[in-house]
Amino acid sequence: MKLFTDYHSHPQAHKLQPYTAELLGPWAVTAREKGLRDIAFTDHDRYCAGVDLDALDRFRAANPDLAIRAGIELDNDPETSAAGRAWVERNWDRLDFVLGSVHYLAGKEKMFDSADQTAQFAERPVEAIYEDYIDQVFRMIDRGHIDCLSHLDLVKIHGFRPAGEPLPFFEPLLQRIKKADLAMEINTAGWRKTVNEQYPSETLLRRAVEFGIPITFSSDAHSHFQLGEDYAKLAPIVAALGIKEVPIFEKHRRTMVPLI
Repeated sequence: MKLFTDYHSHPQAHKLQPYTAELLGPWAVTAREKGLRDIAFTDHDRYCAGVDLDALDRFRAANPDLAIRAGIELDNDPETSAAGRAWVERNWDRLDFVLGSVHYLAGKEKMFDSADQTAQFAERPVEAIYEDYIDQVFRMIDRGHIDCLSHLDLVKIHGFRPAGEPLPFFEPLLQRIKKADLAMEINTAGWRKTVNEQYPSETLLRRAVEFGIPITFSSDAHSHFQLGEDYAKLAPIVAALGIKEVPIFEKHRRTMVPLI
């Protein structure tokens, strides 16, 4: 089984850099080296000023052997994401794919997944934090203008987990994702973190598959070297879950393509 898509990548990494052939070129080279045929650039919405869609169109024309999707990762950043959402709405017809993600708990100004923010998890019971996080994801879905949910159980990143199986916390959320006809991703970035597990857990993925939620594959790459990272580790999980198709997106239209 060949995993040939990567639908979560950050050419700008964590700084504002305008899209140019020089910035994007190494991503195309690495995609070819790793056998990826369909990739999405999904920089954080706080850096939308660097996402030059005209430059991206020229880059795609220069690399016709690759399907390169115009995307963005729409966050719940209390400071920047209102402007990011407005940018998405203005450019919706030119975008192929929008990820929805949650990095902020209610009333917080710092991303909970930053390495220096474990103290946020000591302020109240872990169960309350999970409920807060899931509520924020519900709000993201309700605001609309997204195609897919990213790293669904990111809240586990520092290793804090509720007592018992977390599935009951996420079951209503999976139902809402299905009702909204959204996709969700398997994200290998968790293997680069202390939690040392893909997002989301196999238990949540299995339930998502049972619901019939389409599953994208992603590395959450912040360097072109990370494109398709740990896909050799991911492929057996995909096979064990019985996933036989992957969704691809063009102008938000989803097509299911067989995995071979």
